[in-house]
Amino acid sequence: MKTIFARINWLYSLVIILIGLGIKILVWKLVPKPYGSKIASCFIHTFMFNPVKTVGKIDPEAKMLIANHQSDIDISTLECTTKRNLVWVAKKELFSVPFFGLAIRLSDDIPVDRGSKAALVSLVRETKKRLDQGRCVVMFPEGTRSSGPNMRDFKPGAKMIADKYELRVQPVVLINTSRYFDLKNRSGQTGSITVVYLDSFIASKENKEWLTDLQVTMQETYDEYVAKLDN
Repeated sequence: MKTIFARINWLYSLVIILIGLGIKILVWKLVPKPYGSKIASCFIHTFMFNPVKTVGKIDPEAKMLIANHQSDIDISTLECTTKRNLVWVAKKELFSVPFFGLAIRLSDDIPVDRGSKAALVSLVRETKKRLDQGRCVVMFPEGTRSSGPNMRDFKPGAKMIADKYELRVQPVVLINTSRYFDLKNRSGQTGSITVVYLDSFIASKENKEWLTDLQVTMQETYDEYVAKLDN
């Protein structure tokens, strides 16, 4: 019975997500940026019955957010926590997905061709353009969704960009989002989602280990909050 309920919840949530994307497309030119994304994201979480609870505060001076990645609702979850104009770095293939691709193209998000040797050069160039527009770049350094409680190894792209422009970076830990919507396993549930904003810092190429150290800190934070959920 529990599995059946999780499947029904997933199907219902999928419909809500699609409606939310449709809302974003419809209102995009009617409201100031970035409120189309915020309206759609808040709609999704309201009607999925997954309110977002924030621990800590987003640094208004941060130029890059680094977050772990588990679920397709991670983007909407983060969008709900801030009024800032976020720009997302996503794999190029997503921009061609019907409907969803249109929604992320409207936001002028940054596509990355992971199979191209020139991908990092393009990523640096496109990121600089968005930073010059006053936007805050969000990256999932794992590169893809993790399938369990342990984060995948962080890829160097985020560090390379942050070091090059000496960005103020703020780590964000999304707690167990796959519990609430798991596209691969077609399961979901209602409940409050916790987002933890950690202290920001200025990236420096002189500290060669900051990304590795950051992964350890984010994993420890994640484990701490998941343990609280399970008790």
